[in-house]
Amino acid sequence: MAITVTLPDGKELELPDGATGADAASAIGPGLARAALAVEVPGAGNGDGPEVRDLARPLPDGARLAILTDRSGPQALQLIRHDAAHVLAAAVTDLYPGVKISIGPPIDDGFYYDFEFPAGTTVSEADFPQIEERMRAHVKAAEPFERQDLAVAVARERFAADGQDYKVELIDDLVSAGGPDEPLETVSLYTNGPFTDLCRGPHGPSTKSIGAFRLGSVAGAYWRGDSTRTMLTRIYGTAFFSKAELEEHLERLEQAKARDHRKLGRDLGLFTFSEVSPGAAFWLPAGTSVYNALVGLSRQMGSERGYSEVKTPQIYDSELWKTSGHWDKYKEHMFLVESEGREMGVKPMNCPGHAHLFGARRHSYRDLPVRFFEPGLLHRNEPSGVLHGLLRVRHFAQDDAHIFCTEEQVEEEVRSCLEMAFETYALFDFDVRLELSTRPEQRIGSDEMWDRAEAKLLSTLQELGLTYELNPGDGAFYGPKIDIHMTDSLGRSWQLGTVQLDYSMPERFELSYTGADNQEHRPVMIHRALFGSYERFIGIMLEHYAGELPLWLAPVQAIVLPVSDRFNDYAAAVRDGVAGEGARVELDSRSESVGRKIREAELRKIPYMLVVGQREQQDEAVSVREHRAGDLGSMPLKEFRDRLRGELYSAALKPSKSSERRA
Repeated sequence: MAITVTLPDGKELELPDGATGADAASAIGPGLARAALAVEVPGAGNGDGPEVRDLARPLPDGARLAILTDRSGPQALQLIRHDAAHVLAAAVTDLYPGVKISIGPPIDDGFYYDFEFPAGTTVSEADFPQIEERMRAHVKAAEPFERQDLAVAVARERFAADGQDYKVELIDDLVSAGGPDEPLETVSLYTNGPFTDLCRGPHGPSTKSIGAFRLGSVAGAYWRGDSTRTMLTRIYGTAFFSKAELEEHLERLEQAKARDHRKLGRDLGLFTFSEVSPGAAFWLPAGTSVYNALVGLSRQMGSERGYSEVKTPQIYDSELWKTSGHWDKYKEHMFLVESEGREMGVKPMNCPGHAHLFGARRHSYRDLPVRFFEPGLLHRNEPSGVLHGLLRVRHFAQDDAHIFCTEEQVEEEVRSCLEMAFETYALFDFDVRLELSTRPEQRIGSDEMWDRAEAKLLSTLQELGLTYELNPGDGAFYGPKIDIHMTDSLGRSWQLGTVQLDYSMPERFELSYTGADNQEHRPVMIHRALFGSYERFIGIMLEHYAGELPLWLAPVQAIVLPVSDRFNDYAAAVRDGVAGEGARVELDSRSESVGRKIREAELRKIPYMLVVGQREQQDEAVSVREHRAGDLGSMPLKEFRDRLRGELYSAALKPSKSSERRA
């Protein structure tokens, strides 16, 4: 008896019954057999995505088969990073008898594993060389990853006998999740060398596939993310197929460390943090200037496009959140308060308040579209362990807008949102890409509604000729969305803006408008944010530009540096004249050497330094230095003012790049 599998090029391959992925690779050729790491086959469940499997597992008949090698991109990297996590656990159990192991998954940039070390034992980065040496021994031994499917009771007894309490708890949880209708009968274990772990897989054929690895840091992590449970020791690392790739990655990490927005924010005097309010930035004057410039840009661009700014409350009765659906979906991330026996929630997003505001007045079809904009303050009860500078906070503000329109206006409004996004990002020279995110498993609304909403977004993208990637299952729980991503100067991808189409919330809030037929109709709601949160956007910008913000956004755009106290009066006149062009300018009148003043201005990354002395005063000129570019020479003050005015206004007039994204 034989089975047939289909290769990516459409060719069919006949194999003996019970043939494995390794057999398929060998049948194709010896080179592929040596390079093969795993196979990708269709998912087991209806509608599931592809499943990556070990080479040693039997292939299903009729499968469409892809064989993964080190050239298979992120999937292959994730595979060997999972391998490396097991090798890390093997090395730690070798070196620290009595250690308890919990979980060790691959993550975006590497892997980690969580351990509970015996009492009195601590592990720090100083211990990494010894752990890495032991890991290299496991890699050099080319230990096969061998899968074993055991009865639940047998596996549980095995880990219990070894004192591995976390593995026992994981097995018990898997049994509970299966329930009485679909009882779990077996679990899979993977063994490499002397180490055995409870694991779903997949894994590469052996530890030899891990070309190069490095341990990175140690952190504390509560078991299951629960602050009432044991604090474990999390060891982070990364792995690549080659040493060159690892070195390139480590170099990027060094650059990222130097560009860390938390360090830059402190060095440039933009913001600070305090434990009196975890996850909330305290903005200093210079940072507030940057923040206000972005809010001002949102207001200006919104006003030009027919948005009306509104202001809504911070705290709402729980009934509003129940109506919107957030009480069931988002309650654990909300700050809850009680007032006079009423349960209230601090708002984590503006959309329910805007829906309520729209519904507070009667509307005619002539009023639509109604475009509300609010740079509203929001609070989300994020776990302390995930807080990260400006990139993950509890207190923030979004450039939040909600559009209420007729069915016929949806595509035009979505198109306008995208064009506004492209014009906004062009100000920062960000090249962006689009993702169309479709219905998630956990959602509200009918399938018919989702079909209609997804079709509207798709037709708008196609009409504009925009290229996009499909991101199945990642839509909001109330509607599909178009997400906008950029890649920064270190090659990292960030989601910036989003345009979300929502038929559910108008239905839940019973919103209506009077149509031309004098009948009541349901509006459609569009959620739109371009910066996301101002805090996160500033964090991304600081790291992307290494703190050297565009001139129009810099908190101080020019600084006047008199060479001695005798020229302070002229320096003050220069400052006032430059400030008259709408620039943010300072005067450094300290009795310090001009060399020191220049060095400090360079460290502050101020775009222009204007040195003035006897000659400049006589000629009504300034000696201009540009940050990093150096000395530009002397020029008449009027010429510099004209130059600065032109540079400041050119940013606002920069053309949209939207045409470049058309197919």
